[in-house]
Amino acid sequence: PWLKCSHDLLDKHTQWGIDFLERYAKFVKERIEIEQNYAKQLRNLVKKYCPKRSSKDEEPRFTSCVAFFNILNELNDYAGQREVVAEEMAHRVYGELMRYAHDLKTERKMHLQEGRKAQQYLDMCWKQMDNSKKKFERECREAEKAQQSYERLDNDTNATKADVEKAKQQLNLRTHMADENKNEYAAQLQNFNGEQHKHFYVVIPQIYKQLQEMDERRTIKLSECYRGFADSERKVIPIISKCLEGMILAAKSVDERRDSQMVVDSFKSGFEPPGDFPFEDYSQHIYRTISDGTISASKQESGKMDAKTTVGKAKGKLWLFGKKPKVKVIKFLYPQSPPLTPTSLFTSSTPNGSQFLTFSIEPVHYCMNEIKTGKPRIPSFRSLKRGGPALEDFSHLPPEQRRKKLQQRIDELNRELQKESDQKDALNKMKDVYEKNPQMGDPGSLQPKLAETMNNIDRLRMEIHKNEAWLSEVEGKTGGRGDRRHSSDINHLVTQGRESPEGSYTDDANQEVRGPPQQHGHHSEFDDEFEDDDPLPAIGHCKAIYPFDGHNEGTLAMKEGEVLYIIEEDKGDGWTRARRQNGEEGYVPTSYIDVTLEKNSKGAVTYI
Repeated sequence: PWLKCSHDLLDKHTQWGIDFLERYAKFVKERIEIEQNYAKQLRNLVKKYCPKRSSKDEEPRFTSCVAFFNILNELNDYAGQREVVAEEMAHRVYGELMRYAHDLKTERKMHLQEGRKAQQYLDMCWKQMDNSKKKFERECREAEKAQQSYERLDNDTNATKADVEKAKQQLNLRTHMADENKNEYAAQLQNFNGEQHKHFYVVIPQIYKQLQEMDERRTIKLSECYRGFADSERKVIPIISKCLEGMILAAKSVDERRDSQMVVDSFKSGFEPPGDFPFEDYSQHIYRTISDGTISASKQESGKMDAKTTVGKAKGKLWLFGKKPKVKVIKFLYPQSPPLTPTSLFTSSTPNGSQFLTFSIEPVHYCMNEIKTGKPRIPSFRSLKRGGPALEDFSHLPPEQRRKKLQQRIDELNRELQKESDQKDALNKMKDVYEKNPQMGDPGSLQPKLAETMNNIDRLRMEIHKNEAWLSEVEGKTGGRGDRRHSSDINHLVTQGRESPEGSYTDDANQEVRGPPQQHGHHSEFDDEFEDDDPLPAIGHCKAIYPFDGHNEGTLAMKEGEVLYIIEEDKGDGWTRARRQNGEEGYVPTSYIDVTLEKNSKGAVTYI
């Protein structure tokens, strides 16, 4: 009974060990699911707040936005590390536990079956010994009965000799059988004792030892899994620390001054703020009533001064943050036409024959500048907000924004030009290879592609040259803004506070009044850009390798073998500025000439 009790207790204990192992494996599985869900939620969070960039204009530029974007990247890496933790736990801990639990169940079942088999064999030996014992006991009783029967017949005088002899034989038979059963019982008893000793001192201890070792291995495996569970987390701590350090560096990279400067650069228009409002004199009709006579020269000057300072009231807030003041025309009636100077005022007649002076608030220099350039006027911010049509030269933008857009376009064109140039070089090399090795290909098959590439290069160079001319125009106007402002202060026929750097703007085109155009020759934009008082010094000379027609504006035609002076080097756009001996200047393709520069040449001018 004690053996059976011990066996049952070991059965329960080993089963409890396996159940505990599976319970811990379930705990690890749920932890893995938590890590996976956590990583998934972090990635969804990063994806939700990560900027969706459809174009370069929407890329984060402010340091605070860039820092947040870097933090999101670090958080995404952190989520990746949580996934690594989950994968490590699943492979090293959970998977190992499940495999070991299956092997443990198989081993436990085998050991318990061996114990049951040993107990069954011992029980069988005991039954055999008990049967032989019972048989020996039964034969002994039968022998005693036969002996008593023989003694009774032997003492009975009435018994025949045959009955006595028969009883004697029966006694001898029973005695012999009892002796045989006695020997068999002794043998079975000896065998049972041997098996029982072996069972309790060899078989069962060995089985119990195997169960003990199995349970100890289970405990060791749990210890290893505990350590692996912690190591899975500890391995990613350095990388997680780097992610956190990256977040701290991103926070330190936020620069409020740089962000403010970006805002200034992004929204800087280039317009000048309006000047002070002038004093409006409403007492002029009183003076005219008192001195009802001829207007003297001094009175005329006074009228001119009043015309300078008399403009309509601009109600509401000042432009740029509110309604923009409209251009107003002030009329002064004169009995006769006063002498006029060639300024921005002009005369007109009324139906009754009197004449009046009309003043425009646009400065003379801007009118002349528009006559000279012939460019469309830049609309106001109000028209920009309405989303007007974009022009090729970005003249619909404020000066500063126009300059930036032109510079961006020039940079893009230069990149495209570099690609086309690289393609041309590659085609030329391939053509040389085909010419040296005709079996590799036909050189003539590359000619259409080469011609197309050369056309693209010429087109890109012309586009770059055109955009650089526009850029020089914008930068020229921006540089001369202070001079125009000064001339506006001197001119007493216009109002100071009503002009922008690019002219006067109104919502109604009929209310704009401009001065008459002065008699100046019409110049192209290219001539305005490069018109200097003194010719540029030569920094070298060149020889034309190929002829160039020079039909486009600003270019210089040349013949093959013609020698020209170099006055400006190629700035990366593929064009070199040259001059003939007769003084004619222009741009020629750099790839069409052989350039020789003087080593100690000075005075080269660089145009941006």
